[in-house]
Amino acid sequence: MAYAIQWLRSLIFNFLMYVALGIIGIGFAPWALFSREGSYAAINSYCRWVVWSAGWMIGLKTEIRGEIPDDGVLVAAKHQSFFDILIIFRALPRGKFIMKSSLVWAPIVGQYGLRIGCVPVDRGKRGAAIKKMVADVKSGAKEAGQLIIFSQGTRVAAGDKKPYKIGTGVLYRELKQDCVPVATNVGVFWPRHGIYRAPGLAVVEFLPRIKSGLKTATFMAELEETVEAASDRLMAEAGFVGKENE
Repeated sequence: MAYAIQWLRSLIFNFLMYVALGIIGIGFAPWALFSREGSYAAINSYCRWVVWSAGWMIGLKTEIRGEIPDDGVLVAAKHQSFFDILIIFRALPRGKFIMKSSLVWAPIVGQYGLRIGCVPVDRGKRGAAIKKMVADVKSGAKEAGQLIIFSQGTRVAAGDKKPYKIGTGVLYRELKQDCVPVATNVGVFWPRHGIYRAPGLAVVEFLPRIKSGLKTATFMAELEETVEAASDRLMAEAGFVGKENE
């Protein structure tokens, strides 16, 4: 019975989350159309609404740990669900994402993403996509902020392992900026697919920055080791039992 009630709460929450997206997206559109500040205000309002409503509607609280960067850095994050996107963006003063090119055509999401300087990437083109990504990022470098990339290139379910993509290393090398790794346990409560959302404490942790100037291979190894170890720790703290321990 408890599961059924939580599933119903999750269903209502998911429905209202999309309703809020439409209301906020359309309501802020006149301001966002003429000002990037309007776009940031709209996205931050939506993130706050989802985080707040998740807390009381489905019992999913959030916590942000670590030192949040306010300078121009590369933010390389673990990505487990839609929820970690919102928590990370809400925490940063001026975030923008490397995002899938298909999202450009998503109503509201695509338009607002482009307005704040997100960089669309066609993941299927590999080498060409990386070159275009670097060029697009550099062309928008005059816009101060934190560039967020999900280093595994996609959402990864809690307990699953996927390789880290070289695109993060290329950006680190070309931009010559520090990198702030980010770990999370969000996938324990909010899975990649399905309706059910579990109650608990979803944590996003900003880890000590990796200084610029490392060789790409060294950087990638340190990034993966740091983020995976911290994410495993956060998931264990949330009571998650890894598949190898089941």
